[in-house]
Amino acid sequence: MAKPLINGSVTLNVIGSLLLIMGILMLPSLAFSVYYNENDFTPILLSSGITLFFGGILKFLTRQSKDAEIKKRDGYLIVTAGWVSMAIFGTLPYLISGSIPSISGAFFETMSGLSTTGATVLDNIEELPHGILFWRSMTQWIGGMGIIVLTIAILPLLGIGGMELFVAEAPGPTKDKIHPRIKETAKRLWVIYLFLTLLQTVILMFSGMDFFDAINHALTTNSTGGFSTKQDSIAAFNSPLIEAVIVIFMFLAGTNFTLLYFGFKGKFSRFWKNDEFKWYIGAILLLVLILTPVVSAHTGDGLLYSFRVTIFQVVSTITTTGYASADFTTWGSLATFIFFLLLFSGASAGSTSGGIKIVRIVVLMKNGFLEFKKRLHPNAVIPVYLNKKTVPSHIIYNLLAFIFLYLFVFVLGSVIMTALGANFEVAISSVATSLGNVGPGISDIGPAHTFSSISPAGKWLLSFLMLFGRLELFTVALLFTPYYWRRN
Repeated sequence: MAKPLINGSVTLNVIGSLLLIMGILMLPSLAFSVYYNENDFTPILLSSGITLFFGGILKFLTRQSKDAEIKKRDGYLIVTAGWVSMAIFGTLPYLISGSIPSISGAFFETMSGLSTTGATVLDNIEELPHGILFWRSMTQWIGGMGIIVLTIAILPLLGIGGMELFVAEAPGPTKDKIHPRIKETAKRLWVIYLFLTLLQTVILMFSGMDFFDAINHALTTNSTGGFSTKQDSIAAFNSPLIEAVIVIFMFLAGTNFTLLYFGFKGKFSRFWKNDEFKWYIGAILLLVLILTPVVSAHTGDGLLYSFRVTIFQVVSTITTTGYASADFTTWGSLATFIFFLLLFSGASAGSTSGGIKIVRIVVLMKNGFLEFKKRLHPNAVIPVYLNKKTVPSHIIYNLLAFIFLYLFVFVLGSVIMTALGANFEVAISSVATSLGNVGPGISDIGPAHTFSSISPAGKWLLSFLMLFGRLELFTVALLFTPYYWRRN
């Protein structure tokens, strides 16, 4: 008898594990409910209990499958289904507390958190209970490195099939390995992630934030998420020191975590040998150099202040964090167009950022320039080099397929958003920022606005695009192809 294509029992077992972890991670929010004596204690506790109950039921019913091998086909389904399941249960604190009463709005906010997009439907952030705000930030921290990797790092729940899940979840086309065993790799990544979060919390407190604001912004900076405890985001603090601290940590969060690991070990030469990192720094410096005088000329502010707001917004957008210290849509058409293009970019592969990723752009640019040489020397074999190593042709084809799929989804999503009633600027920027997991768009969904005006159908579409972009397109798209469901 032929084995089934999908091991449904294993899938449900892992989803049960994820829900158990998520239910546990809801509990720290209760401390803030108690401390501030607010009415969100019961909704959060009830949400955690429901999530733990369903997670426990799934684990119990599939307990015979906990040691089964997870195949690659199972891995893609588990990652996608696990993410959707967490988003569904993550809505409970919002719905039960009444903070976000609509299902579409609560799901949008939760998916925006877990995908580290940072787009919000909330127009009254500072009126929300502190426990709910902390849960909102926690969803981004959970999503930052991926709940799948978190699971592998903390509990050996996925057995020998963990590598298959990491391949499906890993945020970018990087081959660098910290350690040959995926569980050890995940632990090292999460140690770095946790350390940076704690370090930023302390530094922000010394920079003038209270503990609650500091820990929330540390959670959402290192995940390149961008949720803030303030309606005006970072602009509410009006502090050059706080902005500088956040810029540094956004930059680090947008750096390949493999490089950060080697940096912590003192192997700094790895940074300067990495082509993507050099392009990452170069792109930021070039954009700041171009935009600072543009901003100064358009706003009438001095160069120093213009540099301050420009570098913050450039780093925030290119790392797909999405914080706002100013509204870049008021800086003129050139600046607005540049920031719109940055919605597609993303930072480094192997970081917590979204978007296309700089390494893909670099490889495709190099390949494009080599086409000119090939026109002059059609019989010559001229390879593409990255980090002084030849990029195999199948990687080039994969990147071309990725870019095509990315742009196809962008165009299709924009058409659908327009059909749902959004104007042109809102349609294209909402799709671009959701697919790139950035946060703010332009026009009525710019840094000074929210997504509350988007229709319920539009929120569902954008939520799907957030998931699509966060899992690097192919992970989700593969499930909708006939190849996935055929045996050969």
